[in-house]
Amino acid sequence: MSQTVTGVIARAEDAPVETVPIVIPDPGPRDVVVRIQACGVCHTDLTYREGGINDEFPFLLGHEAAGVVETVGDAVTHVAPGDYVVLNWRAVCGSCRACKRGRPHLCFDTFNASKPMTLEDGTELTPALGIGAFADKTLVHELQCTKVDSAIDPAVAGLLGCGVMAGLGAAVNTGGVSRGDSVAVIGCGGVGDAAIMGARLAGATTIIAVDTDQTKLDWARDFGATHTVRAGQTDVVEAVRELTDGFGADVVIDAVGVPETYEQAFYARDLAGTVVLVGVPTPEMRLEMPLIDFFSHGGALKSSWYGDCLPERDFPMYVDLHLQGRLPLDAFVTERIGIDGVEAAFDTMKGGGVLRSVVVL
Repeated sequence: MSQTVTGVIARAEDAPVETVPIVIPDPGPRDVVVRIQACGVCHTDLTYREGGINDEFPFLLGHEAAGVVETVGDAVTHVAPGDYVVLNWRAVCGSCRACKRGRPHLCFDTFNASKPMTLEDGTELTPALGIGAFADKTLVHELQCTKVDSAIDPAVAGLLGCGVMAGLGAAVNTGGVSRGDSVAVIGCGGVGDAAIMGARLAGATTIIAVDTDQTKLDWARDFGATHTVRAGQTDVVEAVRELTDGFGADVVIDAVGVPETYEQAFYARDLAGTVVLVGVPTPEMRLEMPLIDFFSHGGALKSSWYGDCLPERDFPMYVDLHLQGRLPLDAFVTERIGIDGVEAAFDTMKGGGVLRSVVVL
């Protein structure tokens, strides 16, 4: 039977979000209804609200979530009612060309629920990143649910569903940071600080945080940065080189995603270093650089989607590391809010005063 719950939607571009009744349909054969316990307020949700993803309004926002499986379709085998899960937006298909080539982290055909959630009048909702978790409950495909140890706080666990995993994975998976490496991270919000934390976890010995905001640089120190560079007050490239014996960093992670920071990342790396772009540029952005500089530098230029993660492999591992006291995931939770606080959380986010606001249900 379908059920009506409360959810947060965006009806039109740049319009304030609304908290309204939404209808969760009876799950299809491989669908799962998850009772949401917590969901982080991610910048991607704001981008949806502003029309920066697509124009398929109304959106059911929220995607960085943890909760408990409530009901399952008759063909579900991956999870069972009562399982504690983190939701993911890359439910790998196993059969697309990327999966067949052993690159499931690049899956081109991920799974989503077979039925739409709707408003009470029947209007179909577009769930953010196929999840839609600013709600008491949501409907997802079974493979969008990753079981983890229930000892972890839901407000903490859910952050692995997007931003924290994006940063951790950018360092560990995409950048391949290893023991003794030097790493620079440009942009020290939630994703950048997660990259710093990942670099420390991987054994980097020099970790340079770069940002224009001193408060964010202070946060970066807490997550493992060994040095800080105040962009706007010093030449970023020269500062990184000075801190790496004049060579540049082995891995530079751009967690901002604008032409200026990408150019800084390119020139702040060692000749055979790696640049990782994890900050998301907008479609109109363009980069102009001498082609000879690309030719004369070795190494690699990479982009990182979802930290190139495999949720079934990575989420339980990082939860376990947190529970062992080796990964301070809880430090990303700046404030806990109610479901009616999402619009205010967007305003706070724009001001740069939080790493994560988390809706607790």
